[in-house]
Amino acid sequence: MTEKTLDKMTDEELVALAQAGDKTAEEKILFRHGNLVRAYARKFFLANGETEDLLQEGMIGLYQAIGKYKTGSGSFKTFAGVCIYRRIVDAVKNGASKKHAPLNNSVPFADLPLLYADSDPEQTVICDDDRRRLNKMMSRELTDIEFKVFTMYLDGASCLEICETTGKSQKSVDNAIQRSKRKLIKALEKENK
Repeated sequence: MTEKTLDKMTDEELVALAQAGDKTAEEKILFRHGNLVRAYARKFFLANGETEDLLQEGMIGLYQAIGKYKTGSGSFKTFAGVCIYRRIVDAVKNGASKKHAPLNNSVPFADLPLLYADSDPEQTVICDDDRRRLNKMMSRELTDIEFKVFTMYLDGASCLEICETTGKSQKSVDNAIQRSKRKLIKALEKENK
């Protein structure tokens, strides 16, 4: 099949092809939902590790979703989101050995899984409320540049895109993101006491 043909297919059609052994369809669905994995992985802060560890776990969850999805059982994106989230949470909970020490020290940014517009309306409203609460906290706790950088980061912008938009170096952007995470985690801990 051509790339254009695959681009026009629904997630469910691509998954059916991938389950039948079509590697191109599998790659297309993995690529199509890479941002979903990044969105879930960014909800956790690794005190002594890299977000890359959680991205890998999330991609494994997405790959497993392709194999386990049953046609006609609802939206693949919703099913994949559940598989990705569970895989990441399991990795955080089960990281008992020193090999997984960064995952043991993970702190979730929010109590709720990231919800998307194609989920039910009630969930979308809850997600919007959480984002408004987070934005209010960010404006109170972060400097102007930290707020701008962290907002772009949460919206899925790459480090390079943030650097180009803000005119800051990669190190400055990374430092702003790390400082923002620490400040917000402290604020969340105070708020939840």
